[in-house]
Amino acid sequence: MVTSSVRTPVRRRAERIFRPTFQGGIKDSRSYTAFRWANGVLIIAICFLTLYPFLNVIAQAFSSEAYINSGQVNLIPKGFNVTTFGYVLGDAMFWRNYGNTVVYTVVATAIAMVLTTTFAYALSKRHLKGRAIFIGIAVFTMFFNGGLIPNYILINTLGFKNTIWAIVLPNAISIFNFLVMKAFFENFPEDLEEAAAIDGLTTYGILWKIVLPLSKAVIATMVLFYAVSFWNSWFTAFLYLDDANLYPVTVYLRNLLAATTGTEALGAGGSGEASQVASNVKAVTMLLTVLPIICLYPFIQKYFVSGVMLGSVKQ
Repeated sequence: MVTSSVRTPVRRRAERIFRPTFQGGIKDSRSYTAFRWANGVLIIAICFLTLYPFLNVIAQAFSSEAYINSGQVNLIPKGFNVTTFGYVLGDAMFWRNYGNTVVYTVVATAIAMVLTTTFAYALSKRHLKGRAIFIGIAVFTMFFNGGLIPNYILINTLGFKNTIWAIVLPNAISIFNFLVMKAFFENFPEDLEEAAAIDGLTTYGILWKIVLPLSKAVIATMVLFYAVSFWNSWFTAFLYLDDANLYPVTVYLRNLLAATTGTEALGAGGSGEASQVASNVKAVTMLLTVLPIICLYPFIQKYFVSGVMLGSVKQ
């Protein structure tokens, strides 16, 4: 015979649902319950308002010209059409520029992470001589810079024009990201580093074997920040690159978008096809640009909030 102390699965489930009743707890008041419902509705409304523009862009990207021009496209595509996708994706220059963007983003993010991590780790040590001077110089650059023309002259003088270095080096360190990482390293337990030093690890060994493996959250967050910044960047390439074969995809899509708003024909093979391309090229270009980042974000999202908070909250 099963004693009364043994609870059946049904009873355990009921206790989880009605825990206050079984445990004698206090039920939520009506005002608090109303607050929770109102808070939930408000959050859902904010999420919908945030997603609505993006969903509208997706709908327009797959809609036909007539429905777009008449303003009938809302959240669902009408007159399903992929002519613009075919025109853009069928261009060999698009894929060449897309490959350039991948290379620029990977190389630039790797360089930025190495420089930012080492710079932040070094300046997180309070015993470092001249630390305040270096931090002051870094913060100064957040508010003042040489300007567009001096930067252009510098890049041209260094021979970086029409090279990958004109894209990946000028913005290699973001001072905001540097300050976040510095704050994180300042809160890192010193006992771990001291123990590693006693075991014979050098400064570089401590950074590589102790600090970095325990800093995955903030590193993943910084990688996301840098990758998004370099992926979406177009003005630097537009300024320093003259060869179309070196353009990133953002410049290609920018030029395509500019062509559709001008008086010149797109050369899409016919007036009807050209009109279709012109009608939703904005939506298609935005979708093609943001899609890789959307695919990357779910893998990094779990580190995102904790990474920023770890580097911005004093212990």
